[in-house]
Amino acid sequence: MSTISERIQQAQNRIQQATAEAKRPEGSVTLLAVSKTKPAEMVREAHQAGLSHFGENYLQDALDKMAQLADLPLTWHFIGPLQSNKTRPVAEHFHWVHSVDRDKIAQRLSDQRPAGMAPLNVCLQVNISAEQSKSGVTPEQLPALAELVEQLPGLNLRGLMAIPAASDDPAEQRQAFARLRALQQQLLVKHPGLTTLSMGMSNDLEAAIYEGSTMVRIGTALFGARD
Repeated sequence: MSTISERIQQAQNRIQQATAEAKRPEGSVTLLAVSKTKPAEMVREAHQAGLSHFGENYLQDALDKMAQLADLPLTWHFIGPLQSNKTRPVAEHFHWVHSVDRDKIAQRLSDQRPAGMAPLNVCLQVNISAEQSKSGVTPEQLPALAELVEQLPGLNLRGLMAIPAASDDPAEQRQAFARLRALQQQLLVKHPGLTTLSMGMSNDLEAAIYEGSTMVRIGTALFGARD
């Protein structure tokens, strides 16, 4: 059984190789370690192996870990579906939210961001494969949501996020990621700060990087299967 640091090295090797093959600058893709359901000790071990960005889906689980790891300089990303009754603790404790997909959530996060903190970095989640089971704004609704978020004082519009329909076909994977990149390119004209593409996971990170991902969300390949 490989250690967490060995698995992190393997994931970073995959990222570096894909970045080189895509002829993109070294270091242009951030590894976001998805630590949901995993204990604080695993996060501490991953940090010791060089990681600082961690993604969480479940609020209470995340808050417990933050308290246990308050001595470490970690950047916390909320990446799961967000209900309006959970926005306040997310606004108070996280540095990034990747799953903003409607006006009400954006407004609440901005209103509830504490005054002494920097604006909350936000990615807009797009339902790129039009799956009814998935969260996300439609491509048609995206420009209006970007316009709103840009104007909210407690938020900093940083990019787009998507979880495409699962596929083992690299060509299909790339098509979905290319659609998200095309939407980003359209929005950049009005929103020049929208430079983050949060896309790609353990099984499709290469396809995502070929299509311009700047942040891959890796859980299983680092920490093993979900508990």
